[in-house]
Amino acid sequence: MVHAFDTLVLATGNPHKVRELLELLAPLQLRIQTLADWPSVLTVVEDGRTPAENAHKKATGYARQLAAWVLADDTALCVDALGGAPGVRSARYAGDGATMEENRARLLADLVDVPDARRTARFVCHVAVADPAGEIVLEATGTCEGRVLRAASTGPFGFGYDVLFAVDGCDRTLAELPPDVSARVGHRGRAVRRLLEKAACGPIRCPISARLARLRAEFGTSESDR
Repeated sequence: MVHAFDTLVLATGNPHKVRELLELLAPLQLRIQTLADWPSVLTVVEDGRTPAENAHKKATGYARQLAAWVLADDTALCVDALGGAPGVRSARYAGDGATMEENRARLLADLVDVPDARRTARFVCHVAVADPAGEIVLEATGTCEGRVLRAASTGPFGFGYDVLFAVDGCDRTLAELPPDVSARVGHRGRAVRRLLEKAACGPIRCPISARLARLRAEFGTSESDR
């Protein structure tokens, strides 16, 4: 069965993430909804072992419930000195139900004796798009390299661990980078741009590929031109 592709649901209710994704997905010229538009939807449990598994679970789980096209993402902060932790448990590092303040406090405590040169880390973001039948049709991964500071910054942007994460080559945390810069160097921006690049080069049977092909034909532009 062919489903119309004019609306994309973002599998999140996080307002910061929604704002970032809206800007990144603007080239598709789609109507965008979020889970806030579906208050009765059942929460999909994120118990995967990797960001890719969690992104798949959310995309397929919400797509089947809503009979809609869904884009989901999942992000992990991987700290080298901690063997890759907090990793897929980044949102629950201090325990199930922990606040981000508690998660950040545990991360700083675990790194208290680690010298600055060894506090290297990266954000890894995986994005996946599922069709209304719950099949993954497109996915991509983006990373952002940096290091964990010893105290939080006061930047007005970002959320979660962003206030502790200094981006390589920027000398600022993700929370201090304005949205347009974060979209270029951040993990989510890189993941979504890679997703659109793959779609632009992909088979026309993928609806995102078909939409980008139509927009190129109509306006003579591509995602890389925007």
